[in-house]
Amino acid sequence: MNLTLRVWRQANPGTPGRLVEYKADNISPDMSFLEMLDVVNEGIIKRGEEPIAFDSDCREGICGTCGCMVNGVAHGPDPGTTVCQLHMRRFRNGDTITIEPWRAAAFPVVKDLVVDRSALDRVVRAGGYVSMNVGAAPDANAIPVPKTLADQAFDAAACIQCGACVAACKNASAALFTSAKLAHLNLLPQGQAEKTRRTLRMVEQMDVEGFGACSNEGECEAVCPKEIKITNIAKMNRDYFKASLVGAR
Repeated sequence: MNLTLRVWRQANPGTPGRLVEYKADNISPDMSFLEMLDVVNEGIIKRGEEPIAFDSDCREGICGTCGCMVNGVAHGPDPGTTVCQLHMRRFRNGDTITIEPWRAAAFPVVKDLVVDRSALDRVVRAGGYVSMNVGAAPDANAIPVPKTLADQAFDAAACIQCGACVAACKNASAALFTSAKLAHLNLLPQGQAEKTRRTLRMVEQMDVEGFGACSNEGECEAVCPKEIKITNIAKMNRDYFKASLVGAR
């Protein structure tokens, strides 16, 4: 396959960026998208130029490190996958592919396709924990958990914190991410002690970081590689309303 890439190049946060065109020739359809970028970078380095900077780690759709806009879609055209799981057979010979970083005020560009997503870490740090005694592992059946709640909590906990939901949202909202982190703790018995405080702190930290408001249009769910449901946002809004009435912090 021979492709044309239009890649966002930006040296650092303080300089303007632009789309730069590159040729990606002799690309195997079996390559992943990031492997294709590796090959393009090899050619760029041989020419003595600065390679394209992009994030990656596990390349198995687990870590949440990778992420970019591919033809305007977070993680590319395949549903339920990260960009590292996207394969070049999804494209056709001769295609032009535009590759850009996440676009959100809370995700400043570090370099090229790399953005600073530490705002998500700060949201979690504001309240994403449970207080419990450490020591020997408790018996598996020590705290009964209804299966329906366990399933919902597990589905929410699948969030890998990649930020695609923010990038896809026209308001750059982190509501899906925050609601998933809240749901997987608030639904379980172990998370009840801090539920009110956790909800208030994490939602308020989300606002402090500059994420926009949710307008409930579902772009976030459509691009989420773990297919987190927007029903979690409804749960978060309900819990936040209740917590606001109680006012515990």
